[in-house]
Amino acid sequence: MNSAFFLVLRRMRAPIIVLIVIYAISVIGLTLVPGVDAEGKATAPMSFFHAFYFISYTATTIGFGEIPVAFSEAQRLWVTFCIYLTVIGWSYSVVTLIALLQDKGFQNTLTTNRFVRRVRRLKEPFYLVAGCGETGNLICRSFDRTGQAFVVLERDEQRVEELDLQDFKTDIPALAADARQPDNLLLAGLKHRKCRGVLAVTNDEQANLAIAIAVRLLNPDIPVIARARSHAVEANMASFGTDHIINPYERFAEHLALAVAAPERFRLIELLTGLPENPLPEPHRPPAGRWILCGYGIFGRAVAERLRQTGIALTIIDPAAPDADSDIPGDGTEARTLLAAGIAEASGIIAGTDNDINNLSIAVTATELKPDLFVVARQNHSANSALFAAYDADFTMLPSRIVAQECIAILTAPLLARFLDQLRSRDEGWSATLAARLQAIGEGLTPVVWDSRLNISEAPGAYHVLMHQGHFTLGDILRDGTDRSRPLPIVPLLIERGDDLHLLPADDFVLEAGDQLLLAGPLSARHNLELTLHNPQETLYVLSGSEQSGTLLARLLKSARAA
Repeated sequence: MNSAFFLVLRRMRAPIIVLIVIYAISVIGLTLVPGVDAEGKATAPMSFFHAFYFISYTATTIGFGEIPVAFSEAQRLWVTFCIYLTVIGWSYSVVTLIALLQDKGFQNTLTTNRFVRRVRRLKEPFYLVAGCGETGNLICRSFDRTGQAFVVLERDEQRVEELDLQDFKTDIPALAADARQPDNLLLAGLKHRKCRGVLAVTNDEQANLAIAIAVRLLNPDIPVIARARSHAVEANMASFGTDHIINPYERFAEHLALAVAAPERFRLIELLTGLPENPLPEPHRPPAGRWILCGYGIFGRAVAERLRQTGIALTIIDPAAPDADSDIPGDGTEARTLLAAGIAEASGIIAGTDNDINNLSIAVTATELKPDLFVVARQNHSANSALFAAYDADFTMLPSRIVAQECIAILTAPLLARFLDQLRSRDEGWSATLAARLQAIGEGLTPVVWDSRLNISEAPGAYHVLMHQGHFTLGDILRDGTDRSRPLPIVPLLIERGDDLHLLPADDFVLEAGDQLLLAGPLSARHNLELTLHNPQETLYVLSGSEQSGTLLARLLKSARAA
């Protein structure tokens, strides 16, 4: 606020000086010009107070008349001069003030001050999202849907303005500023006591690197999630202790290879890590055999490495000189190039260039040559979603969505990573059964996955019952808080108790204070359970069916006295 105040003083310094000089000349003149009485005789000039009072209401166009007595001709002549003089002075001041209000720097200062005040007043835990492009927007929408507070830093002012036009439930603190500058990160609440983490998800991996380094140096106690494309930047981020590094190309390559080798396990992971409350994705069953890869950049190399590990033979089409006898020079948009690559014998094709139009052209041409071909299309920009939806590839790769999904999974369910590690020892049948359960409770939407620890801060109602009235089972607490006879549509995935992990616990699993639960279900069921765990009256109703009033402590004391 001080910067805005001093900016006003600096810009308005000249107009204020001009007004002071004009007022001084006008007032001094009236104190020197003699007046006249009712009989026409000359009298002493006006006093300083009366002169200042008269100039004040005359220069501001109020106009009370000639007081305390009628003016002499000389006074009226001087007042006429003063009127035009003050009009010029006020006009100059008003024009300067309007120009100041329209000045971009002044507007940015006011916007920054408002942003800083809003961040400073945040009372709930929040995340700092650096970058609000395609990835950041998906993350913000997921946060808004689940009720998670967040703050946005985005370099592009137009994107920040577009946030106000979107249908967010809350008013988002957002600032158009470069997140690479440490001062801007501090303005956005990097050292705020409620800041829970930073997401560096801009389209520039060098900017993400700068953000990750700044966070690690300025506030090393909070986690930072950063997006990267190249292995060099990944290594640099890792050297500074970045908590989570997401490379969308590597992630998609892992997913595609897993979909080939273990489709049911991939389906389960897809459900658990998808953006919550979104339509269920179509199952992906890429075939084995020989594939064609169009584009051998960073993305193409990552996919080729992973697919070859599954035993798939690849023919690469790339404009650069081929590295092997089986490689074909070209971009894959022409039929003759695809025929030369052996599309007639291929099981699948990957349109993986960095140009969306070329990728669509490759996919359409390949489908015309072989209609039953499994097509994987790389979509670089979400603005082209309508085109890719119209084509309807078997598997579409959108980097921004991959990054957003992993960010949400990491932040909302830290225990999910340990659950996914357990999947490696499970067979396809086990994964298919669990995936069917998750699809059944979601009503056509992806489930919300979250952690909940039974302690005094996250579940005070359940914690007090565990500490004072003994244990209860998992099935007892997973019931509707409005009608305890109905179980909640929630799948318990994992319970962590100390160093022990309990995978897919049954309803008769006995809970203890301090247990951390990994749960999956609809958002409405999550809100229902959270109210049960937080509200002591709700907890007692769900567990025993009794509806009691008063504090839990008062009821416990009453029970003790009765005993």
